[in-house]
Amino acid sequence: MKSPYNIITRPLLTEKAMVLRDRKENQEYVSKVARDANKIEIARAVEAVFNVQVEKVNTVLMKGKVKRQGRFVGRKADWKKAYVILKEGHKLSDL
Repeated sequence: MKSPYNIITRPLLTEKAMVLRDRKENQEYVSKVARDANKIEIARAVEAVFNVQVEKVNTVLMKGKVKRQGRFVGRKADWKKAYVILKEGHKLSDL
């Protein structure tokens, strides 16, 4: 059993994430999550940590960027992003 704090790595505070969060229709939060976590585990982790009810979870596998240091080429690790839509009347106050 994974800990909810190991599943939700950190919130993503980008411009797009702020627009999704401030919409009136549905509260949608974006966060970086563990790569091996599935949608059910992500929903349960958000419900356990923030004491809200989750309606839907969408996930995206993000490819790591290619980085260079002089003539050496490396690559950042791939990661997973989760879009969590909360049920009507629920809001995350911690973010």
